[in-house]
Formats: sequence, C-alpha cells, structure tokens
Amino acid sequence: MLLKRLFVLGITVGLIASCSNDDSGVNPTCSDGIQNGDETGVDCGGSACEPCQIAIENPTTYVFERNSESSVSFGGQTTRILMSQEIIDKLKDETTNKEVLNAMFAHVEGEDDFSDPDLNASDKSVRGKTAASFDFFSNNATDQALIREDFGGWIETQVDVVFPNWNTAAVAGTAGQIADGGSTRYVTGKGLEMNQVFNKSLIGALMVDQMLNNYISSDVLDQFEEANDDGTLVDGKNYTDMEHDWDEAYGYAFGTAQDLADPRPTIGDDDSFLNKYIGRVEGDDDFAGIADDIFQALKLGRAAIVAKDYTVRNEQAEIIRELISKVIGIRAVYYLQQGKNAIDQATPQYGTAFHDLSEGYGFIYSLQFTRKPNSNDPYFTKAEVDAFLTDLMDDGDNGLWDVAPATLETISQSIADEFDFTVAQAGS
Repeated sequence: MLLKRLFVLGITVGLIASCSNDDSGVNPTCSDGIQNGDETGVDCGGSACEPCQIAIENPTTYVFERNSESSVSFGGQTTRILMSQEIIDKLKDETTNKEVLNAMFAHVEGEDDFSDPDLNASDKSVRGKTAASFDFFSNNATDQALIREDFGGWIETQVDVVFPNWNTAAVAGTAGQIADGGSTRYVTGKGLEMNQVFNKSLIGALMVDQMLNNYISSDVLDQFEEANDDGTLVDGKNYTDMEHDWDEAYGYAFGTAQDLADPRPTIGDDDSFLNKYIGRVEGDDDFAGIADDIFQALKLGRAAIVAKDYTVRNEQAEIIRELISKVIGIRAVYYLQQGKNAIDQATPQYGTAFHDLSEGYGFIYSLQFTRKPNSNDPYFTKAEVDAFLTDLMDDGDNGLWDVAPATLETISQSIADEFDFTVAQAGS
C-alpha cells in the first residue's frame, strides 16, 4: 500500500532513542549516564552508549486523557468547518447578496451571520485563517492578501454575474444554467461554477494550509517544548499548548466526524471539505488505506507528544504532509480527467465537464498549500498554480467552453509527475 505501517494499533510502542556525541544530550527518561544516540552502542563522549526505551502509549482511537478527563480539543476547527459549510450553501442561494456572504466569510463575534446561534456567538472566522499558516504566510503578507482577494472576487462574481442569470440558459460567453445529467449547474460565461471553485479552493487555503503548515509545524510546536516537557497546561485547560496544536490539525481533517475519536467508519460523509475528499480517495482501489494511514499518523504523533518524543512526532508530521498533499493532487487530476472525458466525445457534455473542471480548478488552486515532506516547499508554488489556471482557461476567449482535451491531459501529467501516482490511477 501507500505506506508501510510501522506501528500497530493498541500497543505500547517501545522506541529506541539513538546516541549522540553531545554530552548534554542525556535523555531524562533513561537511567543515569545513558545518552541519546545510535542504538548500536557507539562510544558517546568516552562512555559506552546503551539504547534507552521511550514508551509511547499508542491508543486504538484518538482518545487522550489527563486525570481521567479528555485532553483533546479542536472546537475551533469544527466551528470553521461548519461556518464554511454555511457559506458554500449560501453561495447557491440566488437571493443573497455580497454583504451577507462577505460577512459570513469574515465573521465578527456576535453578528447574526449564520443559521446556527453557536456560530454567531463564536469569535472565529473563516477569512482570518485563510492563507494564514505560520510557515507559509507569517512573512508573506503579499500572497496572503492576493489569496484572500481571490475568495472575495469569487463571491463578487457569483453575486454580480451568476445570480442575475440564474434562469438564463448558459452559452459560451453568457452566464446561466446548464444541465448536468439530472442536475442543474450555474456557471459564468466562461463555464466556471463559482461555488465549486470557492469550496475546493478553501480546502487548500484553510484546511490544508492550517494543518500542514501551521499546527504540525516544528517552528510552531517547538516553542512549546519546555512547557510540554514540564507538563505545563494552558491556563484553565486540560492540555498543553503542543497537544492542543496537534489536536487542531486533527480537527481540520476529522472535526465534524460522527465519532470524533474514530472518524474512519464515516470518512467522506461528514463535511464538504478535506474529510469528504480523503473519503473519495479512500474509495479508489488504487489508494485504499490512505484514510487509515492519515488517522494513524495523527494519532501516533499525538501519542508521541504525550511521551515527549519529538523525533517520532516530526516523523508523523512528514507522513501527514505527504498523504494530505497527495489527496489534493489526486483529486486535481481526477477532476481534470473527468472533465476531459465529458468534453472529448462526439456530443460534448458541457454541464458535466464544467462541474468537474470547476472542482478541478479549486483543487489546482489548493496545490499551493501542499507541503513536500522534509521540505519547506509546496508541491507547486503560487506562480506554478497560477500558470496552470491560466492554461486551463485560455485555449479560447470563452474559457472552459474552449478548453482542449490535450490541455487537460498536459496539466494532469504535470501534476502527477510531482507525486508517486499516475494519471491513470488518479483519473479513474
């Protein structure tokens, strides 16, 4: 399968701490004189090294407790996912306006923006965490502003272009409605379904960026190492800062699951964002097992934080980066290929193609928020993503109405080449 499963559910994992020639590197969990380093027992500063065991209690589900009470918390992530769901639902309501949608996106505590009173009472907002990771955007205000402007622009296009043509038949150059089998899609004059563009782009700009480039970031987590080693809890809470940050990453993938401790039985059915598409990739025989691999890495990483084993924590972070990024890449190629299939026939199925390609547009957009393992780089830079999107839309004056199957194939291949899957695997 995708990853060799190194750890078994429900057991205590005994990990050998390696030796180091740094005499200050004594592991406090070991007996006096035993140092971290190479488990083969090389000479450490003049004394023989003995391997020491750091026991990691890896539970069967994502359940962690302190003093018989849960130490897991990711309510803010669940809140933002639910806010995002209401926003994309409202994007399909042709009676709404920009002011309403923009207020939902940039929610202010206490404002009556949502149908759920708990969301209205929240001090969280979707916009505030869009393109807001520490690793990618703390020193990149320019790109952050451009990305947030994109989301605002998509809201504006939906309201000013698509809504006024809600009952108009879409044709090349004119917004309106178009049939997609038994469904009706509402597109711009260039064939883009803006609610799908917004939805799929938000998966990258919010869920993936916060998860991969913020909450499992070593730069974020390591500032809390001393407090975590000392067991210092956040004031009034039952968790350390490091535990909480890791939980927040978990929340962006699984924060709306029916069973928050074990989201696997309903994966793909719990929201319209990252959870849904982990489930879609899981359902492809070529990638079966990826949902469990993501879950196991998140769970073991959290257990490693409890055990104060930051090497194992970091190893799991890299696994998570690889797998979550792969989900985005797979779905980008999938929708490009589905769109190509709908166009490349005697009677093109434009409604079907536009729906798929609009989803593909959003997943391509999301690629800039992915993260190569053991790297500070995304799989594709913002410039590369922008170039893909330009290529997608510029085969003719009317965007997706004019896109050539060869263009879709070329973009698909370029994406797949950066990952360890083929176009055929992802596109089926």
